[in-house]
Amino acid sequence: MLDNLNNTAAAARGLRLGVAGPVGTGKSTLIATICRELASEYEIAVVTNDIYTDEDARLLRAANVLPIERIVAVETGACPHTAIRDDVTPNLIAVEDLERQFHPLDMVIVESGGDNLTATFSPALVDAQIFCIDVAGGGDVARKGGPGIERADLLVVNKIDLAPYVDVDAVQMVADATAARDGLPVLALSQKDHATIDQLSAWLRQVIAAHRAGSHTPQDPGPMAPHFHADDEEDHGHGHGHSHSHAH
Repeated sequence: MLDNLNNTAAAARGLRLGVAGPVGTGKSTLIATICRELASEYEIAVVTNDIYTDEDARLLRAANVLPIERIVAVETGACPHTAIRDDVTPNLIAVEDLERQFHPLDMVIVESGGDNLTATFSPALVDAQIFCIDVAGGGDVARKGGPGIERADLLVVNKIDLAPYVDVDAVQMVADATAARDGLPVLALSQKDHATIDQLSAWLRQVIAAHRAGSHTPQDPGPMAPHFHADDEEDHGHGHGHSHSHAH
């Protein structure tokens, strides 16, 4: 009953979509593609995250995929995953400001700053999340697992057109990803193959429709795996709000 009430309340606003993944996997290009493909159908805004820069926001503004005032940056000042999972307040404020300013929005996309395979969004911040990996990161990335790879609403295996140039078997990589996800969707994506972009757009339309109907329930992919920071002075991890140690 409570879930139904929460879903109904969330459906009164636009979908909040998180996009996470390691550095260099093509998250900003993915978001630009989403905006370019769907901005004629839906009212969209974007929040980007990075530690000390608004580079991703400036890239998206320069790409002219949305009115520039609909793209805002959050500078986290710390590991990007802290602002999408442990303390979502700066992002939540940015999202809500956009929703008030440009009401009604159909979708607000929140891009995580580039992080490792452990980053996931809190369901208090987003309603659905895409996790992005790419073939240039290595064909074994999908087998390494992690909460985003295994349990995000959609896993994108990006830049499949580059696979021959980096000696990666894209078909095997997608198969490994599919095996890791227990039936959750995997999308092999190339900016040079519009059929794959059409599949991405179709998935988003389905999620937006389910959100509007109140039938989409945000899922929590789970906490980050243990990690260490390179600048930790002592040989132990720290918690970012969790009681166990972490390792990058």
